[in-house]
Amino acid sequence: MNVQVAKTIMLATSVTFVALAVILFPAHTLEASKSGLSMWWNIVFPSLLPFFIISEILIGIGVVRFIGILLEPLMRPLFRVPGSGAFVFAMGIASGFPAGAKYTAHLRQNHDISAIEGERLVSFTNCSNPLFIFGAVAVGFFHNPALGVILAMAHYAGNIMVGFVMRFHHPEDAHTTDEKRFNQSRLGLAFSALHETRLLERRPFGKMMGDAVHSSIKTLLMVGGFIILFSVLNELLGVIGLAGLLAAALRSILLLFQLSPELDIPLLSGMFEITLGSRLASESSTPLLAQAIVTSFILAFNGFSVQAQVASILADTDIRFKPFFMARLLHGFFAAFLTLVLWKPIYLNYLSTDNGSLPVLNREDAPSFIESVYSFFIQTGSWVTLFSLLTFIFLVAYRTGKVEKRPPLA
Repeated sequence: MNVQVAKTIMLATSVTFVALAVILFPAHTLEASKSGLSMWWNIVFPSLLPFFIISEILIGIGVVRFIGILLEPLMRPLFRVPGSGAFVFAMGIASGFPAGAKYTAHLRQNHDISAIEGERLVSFTNCSNPLFIFGAVAVGFFHNPALGVILAMAHYAGNIMVGFVMRFHHPEDAHTTDEKRFNQSRLGLAFSALHETRLLERRPFGKMMGDAVHSSIKTLLMVGGFIILFSVLNELLGVIGLAGLLAAALRSILLLFQLSPELDIPLLSGMFEITLGSRLASESSTPLLAQAIVTSFILAFNGFSVQAQVASILADTDIRFKPFFMARLLHGFFAAFLTLVLWKPIYLNYLSTDNGSLPVLNREDAPSFIESVYSFFIQTGSWVTLFSLLTFIFLVAYRTGKVEKRPPLA
């Protein structure tokens, strides 16, 4: 049978099966949709929107090119990506996924990086943000802010290790530099690039801001759709009994690494949607170390929900998705291994109070700050989302009306 015909049959069968499951189990579908929508509405949208808008403006006025030229000597030898990759990495950490993919695709569309450099860059710049690791996972699920330190260290260090490995992706791809351009100082060259980009940008600043808001909200609407979809898929897998069959395969892998087979369902759920997987891992009766290792893997793997978001963003470019997927597996194993390595010297010796020692992280003071930030988004995030969506509707209506009022061409 032709491969394309087989893909068509498999895709049609899968989508039809999901549609039937949604019809047969409407109550479970509704609850899963509400859960995914709540996370997007209260946390994801309001926490990502400011970073997306500001980043679009920084790219438009040339600040990213300025940073890229300055940091070229650092990023090129370490990761074999342009200096602008430092901006993508920083914003990926600050705002969380899928920001790394969005900014990488933006650089590729502007021809600031090659397709191979884009594949290297996106592989290690798609991160969980600190608010999610500390607020939602460590405090919200585990009620243990000290655990957030271990999860964050393993997560970000693991991503850097992935970047080191991915520098060998397509080693034949050589980078050539125009030496004449670098006769002047790097700072002068960076400023020249900044000024040149600003002059080439013909849009007024108000139009640039409107475009940034419009583009950012469109991306976040797509993110919300994927979060809700995969929340529903995850729920339906459990309802129809497929989750048990898939978990059986993961159980043997957990036993291979001497982890409790009780973590099979949390690991399976986390491979689809990281929020649910992390919560189920925290509710298991296994030792905390085993829970932390599995949670680290889940955070690093990103889940098929986030990976689908990245695939959708990269589809507008010639950057392939397969290297990103392989990097996620690699990051998962790196993060899980680093959690095991850091557990005794960092968590048990300095952060935990279980051994009677005085922890460096004050367990009474730390939760108050982290919980206050997290609760701020819970309480005010819905209003930010509502106001932003109304602004988006106004922008779309205004632009549509403006286009309709234009006189027809002669």
